[in-house]
Amino acid sequence: MTTTHAGQPVRTDPGPGPARTLSAPSPTLTWSANRFHRDGEEVQILSGSVHYFRVHPDQWRDRLQRVKDLGLNTVDTYIPWNFHQPHEDRAPDFTGWRDVERFVRIAGDLGLDVTVRPGPYICAEWSNGGLPAWLTGRGLPLRTPEESFLAPVRAWFSHLVPRLAALQANRGGPIVAVQVENEFGSFGDDRRYPVALAELLRENGITELLFTADGGTELMLDAGAVDGVLTALTLGSRAGAARRLVRARRADEPFLVAEFWNGWFDHWGRPHHVRSPASAAETLAEIVDDGGACASTWLTVARTSACGRGRTGRTASSSAP
Repeated sequence: MTTTHAGQPVRTDPGPGPARTLSAPSPTLTWSANRFHRDGEEVQILSGSVHYFRVHPDQWRDRLQRVKDLGLNTVDTYIPWNFHQPHEDRAPDFTGWRDVERFVRIAGDLGLDVTVRPGPYICAEWSNGGLPAWLTGRGLPLRTPEESFLAPVRAWFSHLVPRLAALQANRGGPIVAVQVENEFGSFGDDRRYPVALAELLRENGITELLFTADGGTELMLDAGAVDGVLTALTLGSRAGAARRLVRARRADEPFLVAEFWNGWFDHWGRPHHVRSPASAAETLAEIVDDGGACASTWLTVARTSACGRGRTGRTASSSAP
């Protein structure tokens, strides 16, 4: 008999197709009174972004160990759809360089929690924002609740999300949170779309914390927010103003910065962007100064977009030391 938890089915297998369900475990990561709690104990999330698709698999363990050695307790990564499924008529590939499950397990083996950001649009200074060319080339509306876009996303998520669900912390893995879309408030304002994505994540077995991530303006924040889903910010400065903006709307939520831009990307042939350590440290201190705020440094480990399949990209990160 199928059972659900708060209307959320839980998959018991990592493969595509309809979910087989059991009663859902409680989220590992929760929040109240502007603080996060992990298994009931107050925790401050200090995270770093590492993109498995920009780092050779033979270097994953080394780079993740460096994240841990920095004193961070969490790593986050995007998942680019077009890296896994460049051809519509072929199933998504999760082998070799595309073995995101192996990347997540290595992080867990090193004692790191993991946050995943599956999009489907990820930006990430990655070709087509992670959306497959076979989809965007149709000339149909993108990032919309219309079935012409949502149906392919549903099929992609049916392959991807159960693999992530099996690696959630409340099922013995390291994944403690999953992001809904990515900075949608900078693109549109049809909130039915991020709501639909949150539902797809839940339907495919995600029972850990969900959050959105948007820029620190009223327009962006309000357009990208989803009721019942934690709101996070992306920023490189003016953290105090962003905190006040969030608290005016969601007074009880912890201040979560999903991306702290400690640097900026370069365009080929343009001047190299450099941010002083003092400037980055000042903003980071402003983010975490109340003890409950949490941040993810973008990027902690970086490569140019000419690495691996990203040769179609046209930017290079200058975020990492």
